[in-house]
Amino acid sequence: MQLTFEAYKDKVRACWLGKNIGGTLGAPFECARGVYEIDYYTHDLSKGVLPNDDLDLQLIWLNAAERYGKNVNAQILGEYWISYIVADWSEYGAGRNNLRYGLEPPISGWYHNHNKDSCGCFIRSEIWACLAPGHPEIAVKYAYEDAICDHADEGMYGEIFCAALQSAAFVENNRQKLVEIALSYIPKDCAIAGVVKLVFECFEKGLDWKEARKVILQQYPGSFGMLGGYRDQEPEADIPVGSLGYDAPSNIGIMMLGWIYGEGDFSRSICIAAGCCEDGDCTAGTLGALLGILYATAGIEEKWLLPIGDEIKTISIDRTKGCLPIPNTVTQLTERVVALMPVFMHGCYKMGEKGEILFAPVKQVDRGTTRTGVFDYETFADKISGSPVRIQKSGCLFDICVRYEGGIYISEDTEKVFQIKITNNLHSQQWLECRLHLPSEWTARPGKTMSINLNQRHGGSSVTKSAFAITPHGIQQGRYDILLEIKSAGRLSKMYLTLPLFVEGL
Repeated sequence: MQLTFEAYKDKVRACWLGKNIGGTLGAPFECARGVYEIDYYTHDLSKGVLPNDDLDLQLIWLNAAERYGKNVNAQILGEYWISYIVADWSEYGAGRNNLRYGLEPPISGWYHNHNKDSCGCFIRSEIWACLAPGHPEIAVKYAYEDAICDHADEGMYGEIFCAALQSAAFVENNRQKLVEIALSYIPKDCAIAGVVKLVFECFEKGLDWKEARKVILQQYPGSFGMLGGYRDQEPEADIPVGSLGYDAPSNIGIMMLGWIYGEGDFSRSICIAAGCCEDGDCTAGTLGALLGILYATAGIEEKWLLPIGDEIKTISIDRTKGCLPIPNTVTQLTERVVALMPVFMHGCYKMGEKGEILFAPVKQVDRGTTRTGVFDYETFADKISGSPVRIQKSGCLFDICVRYEGGIYISEDTEKVFQIKITNNLHSQQWLECRLHLPSEWTARPGKTMSINLNQRHGGSSVTKSAFAITPHGIQQGRYDILLEIKSAGRLSKMYLTLPLFVEGL
């Protein structure tokens, strides 16, 4: 499928319209458990479009992406979060609290966050998909950086799945192929992958959508719907209440249920998703955005736009800080996104004979495989399935990831091991001089200063692995931040990694 710039722009507009429509439709069913047959908005139509945090955060991310381009990362997004987002509930609150405490992503999304597996990041995947149309391998990189600010594990997998799905939908309309592409970016054994496959199984067995909903909530129980209870419906004794905050799997399942059982119809699909309740604005809004990308503005019936128009309303942005220009309409948002797209898609499109922009199609089903060197192959799913207790930085000369073994806690006179993975960004070897800045009483192995010879990227592996260990002595406080200083010999650049540690039991 060839995508022109005009078609791309129309799909971007339809994406944001679908997000607004689905979010507004599903909002009255958020935090409820039950089943409703709906075919149109149920709120007071005089209020127009309803505000939705699902879209709010993406307006902030847009500003960060405009400022930093392809260099935008989790640390930058975290700073924007602290500065401009006032949402302080659930995983938003936990992530924001950790960020303000100086805990960098991905630790900020994982540490003391019982909502890390919830829905707050898969609902903001559209910005990355729209900036990387037809190239999920690009979209998922930024979706990951986004997700780890306030999520981990299944919550993170949910956003990566949605970003890949929506990005590929710009150039591919075969549902089975789209799902295969999206699943290639997340671990095969994660709950998000499991629930997606379960929905297809229910459909193939001939279950109706209400029966499929029940199977989803039985096998992947969540608790989001119980935040508001059953309201005007009878309790369902055969549906368990899941662990607090474990909601991404069931709600991704409901989003997929709406898509599959809606059989390609925009209106029916989002109504099914919203009618399943739970996180109704998230499921219907994410599905509405996906269907907007697939079918463009022509696939959205006018009846959905009449009450809400082009307006965007916000609820979780601090708009007293007027230094950030926040789009107030879908039209403004669309114009800014399509203007920014070439920055993220450099080299991924060409000019046609008549001056039109043509995007390359998705060439293979599994775009999850990445090459880190001649002898090093890994999938994006492999990359993200590791421990969330890690610190990573990217630089001109090298990228580094330091992973904690055995968690983030330390105890007196007990050795703590760290694994290092360094990717050489040059085609020549480098000697790295590494220095650990520790409390004077602490010891380190092999020492507080280390030398690491990076493998040559040209003709071999670009990845070098190493390790070090520290042993605390004379602990007198509940938290320590140790500093790892790294310099490439004969080079100008230095990199500093702050590794937070917490004393076990305090």
